[in-house]
Amino acid sequence: MLLIDILIKNRLVFLKYIDFNLYQERIAVEKISPKIKRRVVQSAFGALLLSSSCFSVAAYAQAGKGMDALAFGGVPAADIPTQPVAAYNGMVVSASDLAAKVGAQVLKDGGNAADAAVAVAYAMAVTYPAAGNIGGGGFLTIRLPNGQAYFVDFREKAPSAATETMYQDKDGKVIPNASVLGWKAVGVPGTVAGMELVREKWGSKSRADLISPAIKLAKDGYVLTKEDIELFSTSTADFAKDPEAAKIFLKEDGSAWKVGDVFRQEDLARTLTLIAKKGNDAFYKGKIAQQIVAASVKHGGILQMKDFETYQPRIMQPLTCSYRGYTIDTAPPPSGGGVALCEMLNIIGGYDMRKLGLQTLPSAQREIEAMRRAYSDRRDLGDPAFVQNNIERFLNSQYAADVRKTLNFKHAVDSAALVPGQVALAKTIKPSVKQTHEKNETTHFSIIDKDGMAVSMTYTLNGWFGARVVAGATGIVMNDEMDDFATAVGKANMYGIVGSKANAIAPGKTPLSSMTPTIISKDNQPFMVIGSPGGSRIPTIVLSVLTGVIDYDLNIQQAINLPRIHQQWEPVPVQLEFNALSPKVREALKKKGYPLDLYSTWGIAEGIVVGKDKDGKRIYYGGTDYRHPGGGAVGE
Repeated sequence: MLLIDILIKNRLVFLKYIDFNLYQERIAVEKISPKIKRRVVQSAFGALLLSSSCFSVAAYAQAGKGMDALAFGGVPAADIPTQPVAAYNGMVVSASDLAAKVGAQVLKDGGNAADAAVAVAYAMAVTYPAAGNIGGGGFLTIRLPNGQAYFVDFREKAPSAATETMYQDKDGKVIPNASVLGWKAVGVPGTVAGMELVREKWGSKSRADLISPAIKLAKDGYVLTKEDIELFSTSTADFAKDPEAAKIFLKEDGSAWKVGDVFRQEDLARTLTLIAKKGNDAFYKGKIAQQIVAASVKHGGILQMKDFETYQPRIMQPLTCSYRGYTIDTAPPPSGGGVALCEMLNIIGGYDMRKLGLQTLPSAQREIEAMRRAYSDRRDLGDPAFVQNNIERFLNSQYAADVRKTLNFKHAVDSAALVPGQVALAKTIKPSVKQTHEKNETTHFSIIDKDGMAVSMTYTLNGWFGARVVAGATGIVMNDEMDDFATAVGKANMYGIVGSKANAIAPGKTPLSSMTPTIISKDNQPFMVIGSPGGSRIPTIVLSVLTGVIDYDLNIQQAINLPRIHQQWEPVPVQLEFNALSPKVREALKKKGYPLDLYSTWGIAEGIVVGKDKDGKRIYYGGTDYRHPGGGAVGE
C-alpha cells in the first residue's frame, strides 16, 4: 500500500482532530490541547510508520483473520516511547523523574521497596507539589516476597466538626466551590502517618535516611521544566489569593515562575526536617499540627487538634480477584476502584477478548458494558467503618455470568435502568445526571525490588494543589478531599461521580475513592505493578493496561500508550481519548445507541511488568505515561 493510501485510510490523524469543521463531532470540556494537535501534525508521517512498532504489530499478532490491526484508531506521535526501561535489581516508576531517581538510589543503597516508597512519597511532595504531598492522603498495596499482600488506607478523614450538609445553603443547594477551594474543603491529612506505618512494618531504613533526599531537594531546589510550569499555571490565580501559597508558588514580585528557574521550598524543608526527627509526633501532636489548625481557624476551616491527635491509618486485606490465571490484589472500600476493576474483569473474562481484537467493535462494546455495570454497582459503597459494603455479590463469577446473559450488543444498555446488585433492568427509568468536568489529578508510583517486594501507591491532594492553600509557615499544600464525599446526596461531584447516602459526610469518615493501586501475580510470583491518577477514570485506565498486557501481549509501555475508553454509568456518554477507536467503530457504536464524547488525554499510568531473561533470571520492565512527559522509569 502506498504511503498516501495509508494517510487517507488514517485520515483520523489529519482531519478528525484538526479540522473540526469537517467533522462535527462533539468535543467535550477537555478540548484537544494545542500541544497534542501540534505533535500529531509535526510527526504524522513518522507516526504512521512508528505505529507498527508501538501498537500495530502487537495488535496484528492477535487480530482475527481479516481484522484490521489498526482498528483501534489513531496513531501516536513519533516521540512517544514504545519500549520499556529494563533492569535486574529493581524498578521505580513515577510521574516525577527526580523522585523516581530518589527511589532507585534507596534500592541501590540496600533498601527495599517499602523504603523506596516512603522516600519517593516525601520526594514527590517537593518535586510534584500539584499532587505529591504530606498534606493529603492515599492508598498503598504491598506484596511481600512470600506472596502475602496488604492494603494500607492513609486517606484523609472528615474533621470532627464536619456535617452532612456543610456545603449546602439554606435551600439545600450545593454552594459552588465550597468543598473544593479554601480551608473548609480540607480533610485531616494521612500521608505522614501512612508512610511511618509502612516504614515501621515493612521497611529497613531509618526515617531520617528516607526523608533526607526530599529535604535536600526542598532546600537546594531543582530546575523547573515546562511540565512544572504548566502544572503551576493551573492554579496561579488561586495562589495569589493565599499569602502563604503566593510566597511559594509566585516570585517575590508576584510574577509566575519560568522554565529554567531554580525552585526552592525552605519552609517545607524545615517541616520535613522536623518530621525526620520526630515522626508522627511532630506532624500530629506538635508544632506542625498546631500551625495547620491555626491557619484553618483563621481562614474559616474546621480542623481541630483532636482531629490530628486521633488520626490513624488502617492496614486492611486487599481485594483479591482473578483473571485468566492471574491473581489481582487491589484496593477494597473505602476505594470503589478495586471493586469496579474486579467486576469489569469478571464480566469480560467470559469473552475471548484476544480473539475479538484490540479496540474493535465487539471488544469495545463488551468493555463499555462491563464498565457501565461496575460503575453502577459501586455507587452505594462507602467507608467500611460506617457502611456495610455487600461487595461479594459484585465479585461473584455467577453474577458476572448473569450480567453477560443480559447483553445482546444490538443496542446500548440504558444506564438509568441499572440497579446496584440487580441483574434485571428496572422498569422505572430515572433521569440521568449532567456530566461534570474531570481532570488528571492525583499521582501514582510503582516500585519493585530485587527480592520481588512490590509496592503500588496512589496518593493525592484531590484537585491539582488541593484546596490551593498553604498551612502557615509549614510549606504544606493542603488537600480538598472533602469534595470526594457526597456533598449533596444524589448529585455529582467534580469527577461526575454521583454521591449516595453511603458516602455522605460524617465526622471521622473516609470519603469513597476511585484510586486503584494494584499488584498482579501469577504462580505466586509478582507479575505487574500498576496504577494511575484520573479520578473516576482510574479503574478503567488500570483495566486498559492490564488487558493490554494479558489479553493482547503488549509490553508495559505499549499497554500504557493505548488510547483510552471510559464509561461510568452516569454521565451516559462513552468518553474517548482523541485517538481511541477507528472512525468505522465510532460510527457503529453511535448507531447502536452509544453517545460519544471526545477528550484530549487522561491519566498518568505508571507500571512495571516482571519477566525473565534467556537464562531464567528475573528482569523488571518499567513503563511511564507519555501523557505526562516529566515522569521516569528508573531501574537498579
